[in-house]
Amino acid sequence: MRDRICIVCGQELDGQPLMTLDRMPASAQDIPGMEDLAEDKGISLNLHQCSCCGLVQFDCEPVPYYKDVIRSGGFSTTMVELRKRQYRHFIDFCHLEGKKLIEAGCGQGEFLSVLSQFPVTSCGIEHRESLVLLGKEKGLNVWKQFAGKGEILTSPDGSTSGPYDGFLSFNYLEHQPDPVGMLRCIADNLTDDGVGLITVPSLEYILEYDGYYELIRDHIAYYTFDTLRFAADQAGFEVLEEEMVNRDTLSVIVRKKKTVKENGGRKNPEKLDVSGLLKSRVIIDEELKRLVDELESEGKNLGIWGASHQGFTLASTTVIGDFARYIIDSAPFKQGRFAPASHLPIVAPDHFLTDPVDAILIVAPGYTEEIAKSIVEKFGRNVEILALKSNHLERI
Repeated sequence: MRDRICIVCGQELDGQPLMTLDRMPASAQDIPGMEDLAEDKGISLNLHQCSCCGLVQFDCEPVPYYKDVIRSGGFSTTMVELRKRQYRHFIDFCHLEGKKLIEAGCGQGEFLSVLSQFPVTSCGIEHRESLVLLGKEKGLNVWKQFAGKGEILTSPDGSTSGPYDGFLSFNYLEHQPDPVGMLRCIADNLTDDGVGLITVPSLEYILEYDGYYELIRDHIAYYTFDTLRFAADQAGFEVLEEEMVNRDTLSVIVRKKKTVKENGGRKNPEKLDVSGLLKSRVIIDEELKRLVDELESEGKNLGIWGASHQGFTLASTTVIGDFARYIIDSAPFKQGRFAPASHLPIVAPDHFLTDPVDAILIVAPGYTEEIAKSIVEKFGRNVEILALKSNHLERI
């Protein structure tokens, strides 16, 4: 556990947690290999809400790789089309044609590659050296750096430097133990009227659909539009526009302010009701038990599609972790390893051809239709396809 201090406003996290999650994966990215299984176990996570600023957060240390951006869905059709739409609107709305943009936490440049199709000058910073090298191999202007306190965001050879006209941050802020510090660093490297496009997973979505399986240690904080707006304000930005994208993601366009407020919270925010999340654990567990009983009675077996944090959480906290044969995932770096806590093997889609299953449960919110279409094309129509949508199963 870290010191129980709010990562945005610095106030003490007092009182009992909103909920405690047991048998949770310790990580969504440090996926164990065969040699790691004896030491890999589930953990307990305490979810708190700051009584001062309202931010919902875990009280644990961040994952060791919180500065790195490891994406497995960056090249999906769904995500590429979303980014194109966002870029088009961001550039038009903020008059950025011909301007210089920087992505903070660019991974191997999956989204920078899409941005290169637009009339801007783009670059990116990434903390993990191996991902930087992959980005460079694609011809992208990326270098190893993290937007930490006092950092000047300049390429090592000095060919690219600020001030930048705008920045991009895609599902990165929720990993940060000092989100205000990171955003302030970026602000210090922008022009006086610099702008930004930020996305984070939506806590509103999790609460609306009671998706307890969306919670994972990697995401140390869970933002609403209200708490994201407050964090941006503390870092010296004002929010110009807010939008929910892809059903489950908050997207905001921000602009740098002339003055920065000192840290301080808003007293007595409304306490969140997480009773739906607690109930969803029971409902989902019961639905999955019925599914397993049904398949067993018919002599059928099950595979899971999606070595995501949602899939890992469901496998470690419900009966499917013991019943399913494997987890299918298209990301090569996950294949040949094992789901944390449940230790289900992770395999490539083609594994199905030599070791078929009768039913596949899709656990990849936002990509369900794309994956279902791929299953039919690759494996035929005799495979039963199910998907977890909010807190119940649906047959597709």
